[in-house]
Amino acid sequence: MKQVLQNLRSGATEIIETPKPQVKPGHVLIRTYSSLISAGTERMLVDFGKANFINKARQQPEKVQMVLDKVKTDGLMTTIEAVKNKLDTPLPMGYCNVGEIIELGSNVHDFALGDLVVSNGPHAELVVVPKNLCAKVPTNVDIESASFAILGAISLQGIRLLQPTLAEAFVVTGMGLLGLLAVQLLRASGCKVLALDYDANRLKLAQQFGAEIVNLANGEDPLKAAEKFSQGRGVDGVLLTASTQSNEPMQQAAHMCRKRGRIVLVGTTGLELSRADFYEKELSFQVSCSYGPGRYDKTYEEQGIDYPFGHVRWTEQRNIEAVLEMLASGRLVTPPLISHHFLLAQAKDAYQLISDKTPSLGILLKYSEPAVIPHAELMASTITNTNSLRGANSANPTIRTGFIGAGNYATQVLIPAFQKNSAALLAIASQTGISAAYVGKKFGINKISSNNHDLLTDPDVNTIVITTRHNTHAELVCQALNNGKHVFVEKPLALTQIELDEIAAVYSAKSTSFCPILMVGFNRRFAPQVIKMKSLLQSCNEPKTIIMTINAGPIPDDHWTQNPTVGGGRIIGEACHFIDLMRHLTDATITSIQVTKIGRSGHSKLRDDKATITLGFADGSFGVIHYLANGHKSFPKERIEVFCAGKILQLDNFIKLQGYGWRNFKKMNLWRQNKGQIECTKSFIQAIKNDTPPIPFAELMEVSRKTIEISEAIQQCD
Repeated sequence: MKQVLQNLRSGATEIIETPKPQVKPGHVLIRTYSSLISAGTERMLVDFGKANFINKARQQPEKVQMVLDKVKTDGLMTTIEAVKNKLDTPLPMGYCNVGEIIELGSNVHDFALGDLVVSNGPHAELVVVPKNLCAKVPTNVDIESASFAILGAISLQGIRLLQPTLAEAFVVTGMGLLGLLAVQLLRASGCKVLALDYDANRLKLAQQFGAEIVNLANGEDPLKAAEKFSQGRGVDGVLLTASTQSNEPMQQAAHMCRKRGRIVLVGTTGLELSRADFYEKELSFQVSCSYGPGRYDKTYEEQGIDYPFGHVRWTEQRNIEAVLEMLASGRLVTPPLISHHFLLAQAKDAYQLISDKTPSLGILLKYSEPAVIPHAELMASTITNTNSLRGANSANPTIRTGFIGAGNYATQVLIPAFQKNSAALLAIASQTGISAAYVGKKFGINKISSNNHDLLTDPDVNTIVITTRHNTHAELVCQALNNGKHVFVEKPLALTQIELDEIAAVYSAKSTSFCPILMVGFNRRFAPQVIKMKSLLQSCNEPKTIIMTINAGPIPDDHWTQNPTVGGGRIIGEACHFIDLMRHLTDATITSIQVTKIGRSGHSKLRDDKATITLGFADGSFGVIHYLANGHKSFPKERIEVFCAGKILQLDNFIKLQGYGWRNFKKMNLWRQNKGQIECTKSFIQAIKNDTPPIPFAELMEVSRKTIEISEAIQQCD
């Protein structure tokens, strides 16, 4: 199926072929009939993409500071690659979609197959959308009119924040789609409306909808017009739906309002406010959040848990339903707002039109009828990528890899590492299929899928690389091993002891015949500087003391990695690296564990990522891992110190290694950070050729089991 994507690095609009997205619980699969281009938002994304790096930086100064901090800790080249990879990540365009439900996920009861629905799905022939972001289209509302329901909900939410009452007077600044929809909704609420814009044609439409107008292009004074419009009392409120960096609309809004007037921002304007204007009139100002309550709330959107009707009358879904009811009653009309129609295949022309600032308003994309594209073709979960940038992969056919997961780490690190080590890149899968298709095009991977099973059973693939969310690792590892595939799984190996038992049972059964290589991505032990440390420490026949200070930095409490059932928490998900590295440097089994975590405070509920782990080893060595999420980002992220036989090794962030007391070693510094990812991959590939695991299975299991024990101990301690 086809989908419209935006490249934020170049600004190019692309129509790519992607596999059918997989339907998650609480979601529905929709076959699109029409979608509306939101010219304001989508033009902003196009313009951002086409801007050079300097202008991109000016538009996002907060991101510039993040980049500068990363340069200090990780080095210039590593940071540049990370920024380029982020900008190369494809962005699905669009959020005003109308189509027919053709598949239901589990736990969806309010919709049925065949329902015509509005959703915030992107411009794509098939979209998967949470059930709380869909609404049924009334039978007397046509598809094109329904395409405006999402934008209508945005305008409606802004109006709800204005709290209009019958016969009040309001100014709407900006007669784009949001402004023209808002004019109609305010008029339907029994309010007087004064519309401001520079475009005479748009103002004419506003006038048709019952508004009085001010043409700013003709030099008409909006303040005098507002004074006359409000009979000298000042307007009751202003709805800002314009898109400009100027502060003037906000300043004008303050001057137009009566005492205790209301100002609501729906669009984007400059926000340098005059305290005197707001103070003297006791004005209220509020920024409206998209479609309404529930937006950006993962519990509401992703998990499908609705707010109680009696407590939250208008959620984003109920706002969309309200707009559809207005369309059905004829109090909201949209045909006059349509300026252009394009076929999906002509989407590039549509974006060129808004990028060139050619006069336009509502731009609709039309999709092929079901009879034109066979259902089976549209629903294919695996496709062949015939438009890759590098053509068919011609690397060593001995290692024929299939990648499950196409996120940032896979794209930026693992796939390039496998490619550099001459593995054949045969297939890639991701749940939506979008990132898989884009990554496949970039790296010349010809088989693109949204179905993991297709890769796991593909006879052409003999090696599976797993980079999905942590709760899927153990099951995928078992499936891959059972299908006779070599496995490289990004840490952690599993989240529970039971999962580890299942992996051990599958691996043990395989070892009686053909035994695939199983590898966990513990890359730090393969870093060049760690290899040097290991060689130096081999001359020391005494126990070692190791101190690892991990300045992990904070992650929001609601991030998936913090979820114990999805990510397992940061100890299992990340600190496992350092438990493995300490086990590797001592070359002795772990015999004891002690943990301490930070005390309670009024800030984050999570304390597990601010902990100290003390490990004892069979050879008498001991080590301490300070895993801390409450430090400053300018401090090195990872510092490793080893004390042994009157000598010290200190490694800072895998860039600078210094030796103290070593006869023939003082330092080993690198030009760029190297955490051993390429070397780790190389070792895995070499192991497949030589049939010798780079990390013994028993050691992988030991580190994984101890990591889970440590995580459980930290959770229990106070």
